[in-house]
Amino acid sequence: MKNLKELMNLTGRRALVTGGAGHIGRAVSEGLVELGGRVAILDQNLDAAKKTVDGLNISRKEAALAFQCDLKDESSTRGAAKKIVQEMGGLEILIHCAAFVGETKLEGWSRPFPEQTVGAWDAALRVNLTAALVLAQECQVPLAQSGHGSIILFSSIYGMVGPDFRIYEGTPMHNPAGYAASKGGLLQLMRYLTTLLAPKIRVNAISPGGVWRDQHPAFREKYVARTPMGRMATEEDLKGAVAYLASDLSAYVTGQNIAVDGGWTAW
Repeated sequence: MKNLKELMNLTGRRALVTGGAGHIGRAVSEGLVELGGRVAILDQNLDAAKKTVDGLNISRKEAALAFQCDLKDESSTRGAAKKIVQEMGGLEILIHCAAFVGETKLEGWSRPFPEQTVGAWDAALRVNLTAALVLAQECQVPLAQSGHGSIILFSSIYGMVGPDFRIYEGTPMHNPAGYAASKGGLLQLMRYLTTLLAPKIRVNAISPGGVWRDQHPAFREKYVARTPMGRMATEEDLKGAVAYLASDLSAYVTGQNIAVDGGWTAW
């Protein structure tokens, strides 16, 4: 029987992390590198991706590589996935972190419901949901061949439950309908891929609660008051869940959603 250190060891395993230069993506990638993995940082902002890679490579030479891609574009997404698999020589782990979130600056997105546009909805679903489908298609063969295939999709508490709009009152913040719809769609895509890709590839999801981003004080106060753990999440809170699902610690776990939400969805 392997010990826990052996089960969580990712030495020699290769990961593709979308949105890898973002807040959550950086933390996720850092955790994978800490466990011995090698990471392809895929982000729309190549400069940010390179900066993230430079930071990761301080701990271990060539631990990470940077790649640019517009996930709204199918051809760009498929091309980037092929390039990453080719340059890394295979793939064991696929993590989809990239997403349009409430703070994303896009006309017709983070607005009162009557002002949310179909164009913004479509763009968000392309990145949040459709890109996950495209990447799963492109990465299926190398993930299956690796013997340790693991797909992790980042959903949200708002993919599980309806928003509590009371916490937004008195703030300039909004909760776009496209965010909830896309994150809920990811959970069902996770279930679909689970039964389709088993037994060679495991597919799971992580649903974070609100992550502290210097939000409006009134929002934070009400959010914290509603959360059993009495605080918002940090990026560090997500590293353990990713380590679990990416490694052999969860070798018999597939089709599951881990809510890292401080108890938000327990009400």
